[in-house]
Amino acid sequence: MADTKREIERKYESHESGLPDLTGVAGVEAVVDKGVAHLDATYYDTVDERLITSSITLRRRTGGSDAGWHLKFPVAPGVRDEIQAPMSDTLPDELSALVRSRVRESEVLPVVRLRSDRDVRHLLDAQGRILAEVSVDAVHAERLSGGAGDAQWTEIEVELADGGDPAFLDKVEKRLRKAGVRPSASSSKLARALAETAPKKKRPVTGDPVTAGDHVLAYVRAQRDAIVELDPAVRRDVEDSVHSMRVATRRLRSTLKSYDTVLDRAVTDPIGDELKWLAGELGVDRDREVLTERLTAALDEVPPALVSGSVAQRLAMWAGDRPGGASARLIGVLDSRRYLALLDTMDALIADPPLLKAAAKKPETVLTKAVKKSFGKVTGLVEQALELDPGSDRDIAIHEARKKTKRTRYAAETAHPALGKPAKDLVKSMKSLQTLLGEHQDSVMARQTLRELSAVAHASGESAFTYGLLYGREEQRAAAVETELPGFWDGIKDGAQAL
Repeated sequence: MADTKREIERKYESHESGLPDLTGVAGVEAVVDKGVAHLDATYYDTVDERLITSSITLRRRTGGSDAGWHLKFPVAPGVRDEIQAPMSDTLPDELSALVRSRVRESEVLPVVRLRSDRDVRHLLDAQGRILAEVSVDAVHAERLSGGAGDAQWTEIEVELADGGDPAFLDKVEKRLRKAGVRPSASSSKLARALAETAPKKKRPVTGDPVTAGDHVLAYVRAQRDAIVELDPAVRRDVEDSVHSMRVATRRLRSTLKSYDTVLDRAVTDPIGDELKWLAGELGVDRDREVLTERLTAALDEVPPALVSGSVAQRLAMWAGDRPGGASARLIGVLDSRRYLALLDTMDALIADPPLLKAAAKKPETVLTKAVKKSFGKVTGLVEQALELDPGSDRDIAIHEARKKTKRTRYAAETAHPALGKPAKDLVKSMKSLQTLLGEHQDSVMARQTLRELSAVAHASGESAFTYGLLYGREEQRAAAVETELPGFWDGIKDGAQAL
């Protein structure tokens, strides 16, 4: 089984006088010499270096206290999540799955071998607890594929102890800088090894978006990247990862529809259909989870004297009524040929976009027109809903307005770099409207669920009183939204005139 740990470290260029005395660092009571470890690591990647391009490292290392397979994902500068698996001759399946969204069908090959002599010291506090591990690494890098030659260097690495305060690293850095030690120019040993052993080649010239097509493709690319980057987090059941991945699929699908004058929908509509499928798969358990949280919170607010029957138990049974584990089902989706084919299709869309004539025009004109068109659809749906009497027809109209509100929000997000403040303000307004209308839709779904649960309880001879009480409270929440909506909408319309 793989283990995960949060790695917080900083790297520095070696200093000709060696490691400075660190006993003067605030909080350090002792510096303990732990000896020299001999590490031998082979790093793996695809031929076109898809992992390192995403700042991901995959290695098999012997020596030291953590021999085995290590897979590292970036979290923030100097912060990575490291997933460790036991030593084996081949890449463990659990790690292979975590890089599948990037690797796909490509073979993972050895690209670099790093042999290091690591001189280790522990920084301890007054109670003898380790604050950080400091090492001086003498590194020999050998390119195994995609380049030539080798390289050697020495660097200083400071890794925070598990559960330590990251602010302590600032204190260590202050002492190192005072001694003339400077941060490393490379983010990792692998990055430095690849840079120093790679064949010389020209880098592609890139620039800021200029045309309408540039802006739309930049947003499309960002959502494709988000889907790929969130894949490992979804597999690891990281909090909010499923929701974030679902939002990225919706953003991308919405953009393909909103900017149909820029990208040919004859090509993008089939992609949109697959994105809708993926969003649906991601939402199967997410929607029930959100609704369960809402109903559980509402039940907690009911005085015990007004709770009759096994309401909490029935809600828990309903929440767990799935054909299988959510993680297992989702991993099956992410391992499917259909999903991997969708990733390939998105890559192809970005590499060879089906641009229409408007794509080459100035973004101010094309993007503004698309955003206004989308906002016009929201206007029609909201005003239609306001004209309807309370009931199912109004509920449906508000739900449709909410969906179009999301699309307008994403269209404005795409246009923001080109249109500036007016688009930014519209994003903010649409987000607020989306939240308001979402509260209404959540109430609709909650009432539907409460009707179903009350019917089951009644059929079992239980009292349905509490379900009716919760239903009435949900009706009040929806009515409050409907009362607030007219004035709220007037404010949004006034603000949208800046476009």
